[in-house]
Amino acid sequence: MIYLDNAATTRTAPEVVEAMLPYFSDCFGNPSSIYGPGSKAKKAVNEARHTIAESLGVKPEEIYFTAGGSEADNWALKATAEGYEHKGKHIITSKIEHHAVLHTCKYLEKRGFEITYLDVDTEGKVSPKAVEDAIRPDTILISIMFANNEIGTIEPIGEIGAIAKKHGVLFHTDAVQAYGQLPISAEALGIDMLSASAHKLNGPKGIGFLYIRNGLKLRSLIHGGAQERSRRAGTENVPAIVGFGAAVERAQRLMEEKQTKESMLRDYLIERIETEVPYCRLNGHRKDRLPNNVNFSFSFIEGESLLIMLDMKGICASSGSACTSGSLDPSHVLLAIGLKHEEAHGSLRLTLSEENTKEELDVVVEAVKSIVERLREMSPLYEDFLQQGQ
Repeated sequence: MIYLDNAATTRTAPEVVEAMLPYFSDCFGNPSSIYGPGSKAKKAVNEARHTIAESLGVKPEEIYFTAGGSEADNWALKATAEGYEHKGKHIITSKIEHHAVLHTCKYLEKRGFEITYLDVDTEGKVSPKAVEDAIRPDTILISIMFANNEIGTIEPIGEIGAIAKKHGVLFHTDAVQAYGQLPISAEALGIDMLSASAHKLNGPKGIGFLYIRNGLKLRSLIHGGAQERSRRAGTENVPAIVGFGAAVERAQRLMEEKQTKESMLRDYLIERIETEVPYCRLNGHRKDRLPNNVNFSFSFIEGESLLIMLDMKGICASSGSACTSGSLDPSHVLLAIGLKHEEAHGSLRLTLSEENTKEELDVVVEAVKSIVERLREMSPLYEDFLQQGQ
């Protein structure tokens, strides 16, 4: 198997699994208990919280564990809306956000909030000027993702953070795809809230966090016990939290090495596909791009057929976000950057890890070439195109 869908999820690293195992059996205590096993579990949770806080340059008490990135996004938007609606009911976001943000915005619209959905350019960039121009006296939140999960474009977060601070507006970023891949300083970038998820950086599924800067008046997400400083009740998922901490320590330690290798493989894959497969388009920013992201649209084919035929060859890829894989609609991200519906339907996302090799990518390119050629031979649109060209 050649696995090239690391934006959907990553393999849990062996050292992460090893770190988690004792907390399923030996150290199984409830962190809220005062006796020995509970204290050990609480100590492990606190150590993971410290590791994560250090990675962002923030305080441990500003990290709140959640069940994943989607929960963290929901919490940031809904709690800000409720906590600051006395100040205003206007929120700014972009058209290429993850559905955890977009669907939450739709939910808030039904409850009287007004959302401005900013356009992006053809490479998926949000304009800081457009953000500033959209700010109104009643704007309470700006939510712009750090890097896009489909096309890999890295957004100008520092500029947007400075604009938000200048106007006294809270700034949230969905950093699920960027956290662990790129260095992030919450203070330097002007970030008030940040969402992340462990399974995108070789950690376990079902655990994430929301960074909430001290001083923000955000309501509790789940009511009940006093866990997470009374903001998210429920017994902590100790093994997953420990795994998250181990994954973050690993990601920080290997970040530079991974960036170098993945960027090299990414650029090699892009160059080969652009050179050897006609009528294709690279989606996303060519330079300001996640180190492991490759996204192409191929004219005259259906992306779903391409994925199925790649799977038959043992190659795991995707056409976009795993959260929308059951949808027949074309990617909202690809439509937002100007692709037509038929172009968006012919997309392929290949997301690498440091475990991939150049030899694997050679196999992938040959497979893509042969499958695209075969699918086009069956396409009446391609046949018409060739006849028109002649």
